[in-house]
Amino acid sequence: MTDQTTPTLTTDQTLAMKTAARHLRDEFDGVFGEETIELFLTTSYDQFAGRANFPNFLPLLAERFARQRLHALAKVEGKATDGVPVVLFLCVHNAGRSQIALGWFNHLAGDRALAWSGGSEPVGEINPAAVAAMAEVGIDIAKEYSKPWTDEIVQAADVVVTMGCGDACPIFPGKRYEDWALEDPNGLGVEAVRPIRDEIEQRVRGLLAELGVSV
Repeated sequence: MTDQTTPTLTTDQTLAMKTAARHLRDEFDGVFGEETIELFLTTSYDQFAGRANFPNFLPLLAERFARQRLHALAKVEGKATDGVPVVLFLCVHNAGRSQIALGWFNHLAGDRALAWSGGSEPVGEINPAAVAAMAEVGIDIAKEYSKPWTDEIVQAADVVVTMGCGDACPIFPGKRYEDWALEDPNGLGVEAVRPIRDEIEQRVRGLLAELGVSV
């Protein structure tokens, strides 16, 4: 990478960011130029730098988030041709409801549809009760991470599902929005999260049926 990276990076983080940039350049070769890729990687790093609990993983999180943002930008700019529907799940912390919805969606839809998630006030780690409740049904969301949304991600979504983020949720004219009124699992134990998990499953199944995605 160039000198656009944050000067407070450790030596290991700098090397990891250079590796991440190389991965993204290879993946998006012919789609985006080096300047765009490095800008998205650097700004993605900045999104996590202030709240990450594990600094050594910051470059990996930045690479994952930059990859998602670049895929979204490719769709917005007409450079993506996979044609699968994209759903964005939004809540406040991106640690409970939206992550449960993302887990169900990916589990049920496979590669027939794509889902992303984000939060208005991301907290850095996934609710452990949500992780445990999803593990009970064989779905692993432990490797997910709490993250914000960006304009290109919202614009690329065919459906935006909001869950409690209220006025903070982004509104773009012409976009399909659904608001799911669900209890916030923050602070709840696994037993209390199970009914939320099960309701989200039914809502995700209904949404996939509306999108014409077989499960």
